[in-house]
Order: sequence, then C-alpha cells, then structure tokens
Amino acid sequence: MDYWNLVLEIVILLGGSLLLGGVFSRFGQSPLVGYLLAGMILGGPGSLHVVRSGESIEIIAELGVALLLFSLGLEFSISRLRKLGGRALAGGVFQVVLTTAVAAGAAAAVGLGLKEAVAVGALVSLSSTAVVLRVLIERAEIDAPHGRNSLAVLLVQDMAVVPLAILLTILGKGGSTGEVLLNLAEIVGLTVGLVAVLYIALNKVAVHALGTLTLVRNRELTMVLSAMTGLASAVAAHSVGVSPALGAFIAGMFLGSSPFATQIRADIAPLRIVLLTLFFGAAGMVADPLWILQHLHIILGLVLFLAMGKTVLTWGIFQALGQPARVAAATGICLAQIGEFAFVLGSIGHDSGILSSDIHLLFVSVAIVSLIGSPFLVPAAPRVAARLTSLFRRRRVHTTAAAEVDGALSPTLVIIGFGPAGQLAARDFTGSPEEVLVLDLNRSGIRTAEELGFRGHIGDATQVEVLEHAHIASAGAVVITIPHHHSAITILEHVRRLAPRAHIVVRSRHQIHTNEYLTAGAHKVIGDEEQVGQSIAGHLKEWLETHAEPS
Repeated sequence: MDYWNLVLEIVILLGGSLLLGGVFSRFGQSPLVGYLLAGMILGGPGSLHVVRSGESIEIIAELGVALLLFSLGLEFSISRLRKLGGRALAGGVFQVVLTTAVAAGAAAAVGLGLKEAVAVGALVSLSSTAVVLRVLIERAEIDAPHGRNSLAVLLVQDMAVVPLAILLTILGKGGSTGEVLLNLAEIVGLTVGLVAVLYIALNKVAVHALGTLTLVRNRELTMVLSAMTGLASAVAAHSVGVSPALGAFIAGMFLGSSPFATQIRADIAPLRIVLLTLFFGAAGMVADPLWILQHLHIILGLVLFLAMGKTVLTWGIFQALGQPARVAAATGICLAQIGEFAFVLGSIGHDSGILSSDIHLLFVSVAIVSLIGSPFLVPAAPRVAARLTSLFRRRRVHTTAAAEVDGALSPTLVIIGFGPAGQLAARDFTGSPEEVLVLDLNRSGIRTAEELGFRGHIGDATQVEVLEHAHIASAGAVVITIPHHHSAITILEHVRRLAPRAHIVVRSRHQIHTNEYLTAGAHKVIGDEEQVGQSIAGHLKEWLETHAEPS
C-alpha cells in the first residue's frame, strides 16, 4: 500500500465527514450521522469507491475506539454516580439487562443461534450518548426529570460496553460450558493483573517520577502521558488475550482519579475527535447504501419495532421504580434509538465470528437509520409522552394518588420544586401560621419540607390533575422554582388558568426567559443570573471600599 495514497484517502474521508457533519449540524442533527454517511458514500460496498483503503483505515480507526473507552474511563467516578441517584442508576442497570434479554429472546425466536441472538441483544440494548445528551443540553432539558433519568441510563450503558465486549469475546472463542468458564476465569485473572500493574504504574511511579508541578508547567507532557497510557494499556490487554477496550478503559479510570485528571481531559479532546471521526467513517463503510435502499422497508420496520420495544421497556422500568408515567415514558422515548457503541460491539461480534455478515450489515443499517431519526424524536419526547399517558388514564392513578392532599386545609402558599432555591424561599415561613404546601418529584425534597413543618406531597406539577388535587385554586401565592424552562412554563400556564387570583413568582435560570414568564402570567420573575450579578457587584463594592487607598 502506498502510504501517501492512504494519507490522501484519510484526508478525503475526514473532508467528507467535515462536509456532511456540518450539513447535519446546520439542520439540528448530530454530526456523527454525517460521519457515518460520509463513510457509506465514499467507501465500502455500493459506494463511490473513492476510499479504497478500508482495512488500513479501519486499523487506524480502532485507535479511536481505544481512545473513546479511555476517555470514558477518565469521566468515571463514584461521586458522579451518586449524584444521579440510586433509582435512576438502578433503572439503567435494569434497562441494559432486560433489553439485552428481551432482544436476544426475540432474535432467537426468529431463528438466530443462541450466540448470535445474545450479540444482537447487546447491540440493541445501547442508546446514543452523543445524540441524546447533545439534544437535551441544547434544549436545557438535562435537569428535567426525564433528562436526569436519560443521563443516568446512558452512563450505565457506557460502562456496560466493556463487560458486553468481554462477553462477545468469550462467546467468540466458543467451546463447551467448562471451556467458556475457563476462558472467563482466565480473562478475569489477567484483568486483575492488569489492574494491579496499572495502579502501581500510574498512582505510584508516574506521580513520583513526573510530579504534578512538572505536568502543570509542561502541558505537552499530559498529552504524551495520556496517549502512552491509553495505547500501551490497550496493547498490553491485547497481548494477554484481554479486550484492548477493557485495558484502555481501566487506564482511563486510574488516570481519572490521579492529580493529572483535569488537564488530561482537556488535552485529549482534540485527538479524540479526530480519531472518533475516522472510526465512525470506517463504521459507515461497512454499510451498503444500495442494499439499504433495496431493503428499506425491512430496515424501517425493524427500527420502528425496536424503538417501540425499547420505549415500552424503559417506561415500565422507571414507572416500577416509582417515577410518574409521563416522566417514565419520556425517558423511554429519549432512549429508543440504537447508539454508536453498537458499531463497536458489532465489529467485535463480526470479527469473532458470532455475527454473520448479513446480520451485521442489517444492524449497522438499522443503527444508522435510527440515529438519523433520533434528533427529531428526542425533542418531542415530553410532548409525545404527555399524549401517550393521557390515553391510558389508569397510568395516572399512581401519580395523582401520590399528590393527593387533605381537602380540609387550603394552602396559603404553594412551592413547586424544593431544591436549594425552594428551601431558601420557604425559610421565613418556618413556624409561621401560614399553610405551606410543597410539591416536588424528589422524595428527599419532600422529606426536607416535612422536617421544616410544611406539608409535602410527591407529584408532577406539569399535570393539571396534580395541581387540582393540591387545591391550587385557593392558594394565595404560588412559587415555581423548577429549573427546567419548558416544565416551568407549562406549570405557570396551568396555575394561571386554575388560580387566576394567585400571586405567582417564578425562578428563571436564564435571564433570556424572563419576558416569556411575564407574558405567560408571572407577577415576579427572579433570575439566577441577575442574583449572581448583584452578589458579585455587591462583593466588589465592599472590597473596593475596604481596600480604597486613603486620600
């Protein structure tokens, strides 16, 4: 192979990815979809065959996979998991396990072998972190209940990639049950040894040999350290028969808890983007655009079937964990697609002989179509979920019953959302004769309200029934502290209609939304940004007065 031809084809692939990624970003799509389509169009079967060095590019793209898992390890921390809450994380675990099991069972029912069915289940269980989080962040819905649920599930799915990759590797080796268990024990033993070596090398040797001060002064050293650690760990894992992705992930975990973590996360981002673009371009080269057009009816049918199945499963899981039906349904809709890690697991399954070429091509095509539709589906999740739950009134019983209040007392003040802002707003009413009612979806917030002597009830205030059962019509004042803009607007409109005489105060996270709240009927809007600015200005004024030079 002429290396300059290879370099030229890499440039062409990156250029095509840049062009299509920019087009898709312009229309609100994830650029990742553009990278996949660039690979489909420029190389692989049924394409223009502009890129012919598919195998060589795939080898380079595998570096992107290792670096992707390495960067996931950098972001992994126990404290981050705890912040998401036990229920949401439990929902993520159940989602991965149940989706894998159900999808594997369905695949086996249509005639696939057991190993191939398990591989299909693993592919289907994963959703798209890149697409879902991007849409939720852009729409300021990451703090909404369904946004927090989606984030927790996606984090669990990201962590599940490594054990799923190990599972496919073990299945690919084949053999009897005893041989499979022996392979598993061997992999676990080698992994433990790799963990011990990496721990000593990164937390002892590297810290003492380099020192944090040296890395702070010489930022290029953090790049060299991270690249060397991630790639060397992947090579070491491969050399002892363990998944290279697992080695890179473990290395990332140890570096993520080291003194170098913050700088490494920042410095590795540009290299990660380039290699990931190559990976998704190479993944797109597996798909055949002509084959997709010929079998489009099958692909669309399977995409629809999988989206409905994943939505129902996730909906049921989160409602069983005590989430309101609307929030559970919105979470399921957000996670209904097949994610980018399916390409990683699909490649492992195909290379190990578990997935046939036809099945691999089918699910790569399904994943691409699924990703194309996701940026349209995720923004509509709350609206679609509200319509779905309204069709099944029996689903409302749990939520409305949870928000049921004693009709003997009508609240003087209703506080919707009892986070830090709500607690500060209620502080002066502690011990007062005024009847204060707190509505929140967070159980810990309700416990705090009750400890302060207020009535607290779990309920989704975006639903009219919850506000009606809270006797909102008789409230003298209503305070809305929900940080999520669209939810706050919905609640404000309901309150304005149910309690036209109530004085309404709304907390606005961003100043840009102030006029919208006032137009919707709020009497007073308190902006987070305004309060921060006033606090800073007040502090600076005091500082200047204190440090003013005597005249």
